[in-house]
Amino acid sequence: MANADIIMVGPTETTLITELYNQVFAPKRDIEFFDRRFEGRGNLLNLIAEVDNRPVGFLSGFELKPSTWFNWLVGVLPDFRRMGIASQLCEAEQAWARDQGYQHVRMECHNQHRPVLQMLIRQNFDIVGLRFDSDRHNNLVVFEKEIGLLDD
Repeated sequence: MANADIIMVGPTETTLITELYNQVFAPKRDIEFFDRRFEGRGNLLNLIAEVDNRPVGFLSGFELKPSTWFNWLVGVLPDFRRMGIASQLCEAEQAWARDQGYQHVRMECHNQHRPVLQMLIRQNFDIVGLRFDSDRHNNLVVFEKEIGLLDD
């Protein structure tokens, strides 16, 4: 299990997010892809996971509605998977979202990404629906977790 440092980067910092995305996912995307997605979104959050000062993962999200935070993307470089880094990113995101007053975190995952599906179930997310992704011609499983507020 890696103990990654989770670092919040500025909401307009898309260069590193784009570089990491292109090492994890296909097809490759340019910075404008992220800028368009983030345009008009409230309360953006970009997190970077570092191991030995090397960026190895990222998480990006934004407000879906006043009570719900949306985890849009999370990715970890192939050589660093199955080390708990994605879980650490999601846990940091949930703590941040709770501090911001959100009651729920929502995330969508393609059905074939079994390790992510399993991670979300381990983190007590509930399956709340399915959505067809017309870009990839595949189903997305919609997950949601109630994070509530910390007890005083």
